[in-house]
Amino acid sequence: MSTKEWFYCPTESSVGGYQEMSFDDENQNPVLIQIDNPEEYQVFKSEQFHQVQIAIDAKVFDSLAIAWCKKRKLHGALGGPDSEY
Repeated sequence: MSTKEWFYCPTESSVGGYQEMSFDDENQNPVLIQIDNPEEYQVFKSEQFHQVQIAIDAKVFDSLAIAWCKKRKLHGALGGPDSEY
């Protein structure tokens, strides 16, 4: 069994990020980024290749990336101290 765990979901934004959480100690499930009514997007599809491109405001993406790094406790890998924020 699993549940959605949102790591970024501000009320003023149409962009959010979540991960389906399992009950394992080390969750390696894929991360999903949800964008409501994107201003710009492209979908390329052929028999052998699929690609989705979605434009996200740079500041919104910064916030999403920071939230993910905090959730995964990656501050040490980014040059910060190894302890939590």
